[in-house]
Amino acid sequence: MATTERRPDLADLERPALEAALEERGHARFHARQIFRWIYRHGVTDAGAMTNLSRELRVSLARDFTLTTPVVARRETSADGTEKFLLRLADRRHIESVFIPDTPSMTFCLSTQVGCAMACAFCLTGRMGLARNLTAGEIVGQVRVLADALNMREAPFNIVLMGMGEPLHNYDETMKALRILADEHGFEMSPRRITLSTVGLLPALERLATEPVMPNLAISLHAPSDVQRGELVPINRKYGLADIIDVCRRFPLNKRSRITFEYVLLAGVNDSPQDARRLARLVAGVKSKVNLIPLNAAAGIPFERPSDEAVDRFARIVSEHGVIVSVRKSRGRDIRAACGQLIVEGERASPAQQLAVLAFGG
Repeated sequence: MATTERRPDLADLERPALEAALEERGHARFHARQIFRWIYRHGVTDAGAMTNLSRELRVSLARDFTLTTPVVARRETSADGTEKFLLRLADRRHIESVFIPDTPSMTFCLSTQVGCAMACAFCLTGRMGLARNLTAGEIVGQVRVLADALNMREAPFNIVLMGMGEPLHNYDETMKALRILADEHGFEMSPRRITLSTVGLLPALERLATEPVMPNLAISLHAPSDVQRGELVPINRKYGLADIIDVCRRFPLNKRSRITFEYVLLAGVNDSPQDARRLARLVAGVKSKVNLIPLNAAAGIPFERPSDEAVDRFARIVSEHGVIVSVRKSRGRDIRAACGQLIVEGERASPAQQLAVLAFGG
């Protein structure tokens, strides 16, 4: 039986790859710049609407390529203005993306996977397991959809890769998405407006240090010792704190950049004065800042949020040791859009996928 060759997706192609694909089909390479502008600057989702292209080229694009765009399945607004988008993908899987206004810049929080393999003890997304990675087109597609839905295509915004999934576990597609976002004929996003959050997958973290498009880096620590962190972040049993901190010390940073160490505070687990002192000693010598995140409690998370007094005490001790520290204001908790609360019911990994996750975890 003959098989139908899958058509390339315009949303998945970097501009050089699109130039090559056009040339193979007898079209001039410069049309890739025009197509990028239509997709990313004008929000077009149909090649037929690219009116400065010839009719012949538009017909060819419709015949030889696809242009997939996530669909908004549900949109919720928090009392604080945060908005959560449930997006349906082409294979009918779902992910969540979040818009956080006034932060002080507008911020899009993007997902990089359907679910997550890291299984952090305080994160609802990890309870899903990993269903699959997102493509670069699906990662950038979230920006396309949110920019249109929020009438922000001409407005400046920041991006944080802190939604569903571990970005460095989906390394190649995540980096490809960053290159598409940075393209001068697309969104032209400065890497300094993009922050990538990771639990610290060491081989991928070392690769990241060599990338030409270098986002801001946030490392999810959550504990000052390997014993504590191994209970909260299972991948720590494979990549320990000493190795992660060593990579951070060697990570290339420009003059104004710092690595952010994220630390979710759990009542009675990692919020003691001793923990604060250990944390300050751990990050000493790294050009960094600590971002404390009081737990966003939710059904299914077996921990409690510390008191405001405990949070203030922890922050004060870390600061007294010469470390820059901030406390993240929780946004969107009433619609389950805050850090660690993203979960899509019915998208859990299959038994085979769960076995693959166990094999990865080592």
